[in-house]
Amino acid sequence: MKRSFLIILVFILSVPFSQAQLWKMKRWEATLGVGPSFFFGDIGGYSQTKNILGLRDMTFLQTRFDINGNLKYRITRSVNVRLSMSYALFHATDVRGSNEGRKMAATTSIFEPALIGEYYFIKNYAENSYLFYKGKQGYIKKVLKSLDFYVFGGVGGAAYWVNGNDDLVADTNYKVGGFTAVFPGGLGATLVYSPNLNFGVEVGGRYTLTDYLDGYTSQYSKANDVYYFLNLTITYKLKTGPHGLPSFR
Repeated sequence: MKRSFLIILVFILSVPFSQAQLWKMKRWEATLGVGPSFFFGDIGGYSQTKNILGLRDMTFLQTRFDINGNLKYRITRSVNVRLSMSYALFHATDVRGSNEGRKMAATTSIFEPALIGEYYFIKNYAENSYLFYKGKQGYIKKVLKSLDFYVFGGVGGAAYWVNGNDDLVADTNYKVGGFTAVFPGGLGATLVYSPNLNFGVEVGGRYTLTDYLDGYTSQYSKANDVYYFLNLTITYKLKTGPHGLPSFR
């Protein structure tokens, strides 16, 4: 009788502990993101007196796209670190801005590698379930219990190339490209769709240490250039190998 009681007690105590370790079986994640890019430089835009919070600068005319790939490693259940590689296209034009008479326009391509940390302030309940993890429960019925919310921040760099129109190229301040440090930060949410797949959305800004992402700066500029990504993401979880490395088997 005592032996049976001890077995039951050990089982009861071990289940919560083992469930809490399920995430360690898939500590590596590969993520692909794509979406629109928004650029805020010295070409185009409205003056602050006519532009509350910069909302008038977010126009379809100047919206382009970005695509990025990430390799994530889960340090703890709530903390990730990721290596991010992004390519983006920006566009800036004085058309319909506060400097239409200047007639400048620029298209910028950037390549941005970055090291980013993520902190999940709300974690899902799904991945702690054996039934969900082994695929015996099917899709999670209650979506709210399958959501993650996180903040992220990091440091990286951006190599950029600027293609200006004739009015921009003729200006003495024009620069064709360069490299700058960038500091990403933002918010994201993911939906645990299955033991292997997550879907999500992420919005993040980049503060840069240059004022030449559009190839131009002026005496009236009071801040460096910034840009934003709004990405839809898909994440595939990789099994953790025997030495802690990702397994592709």
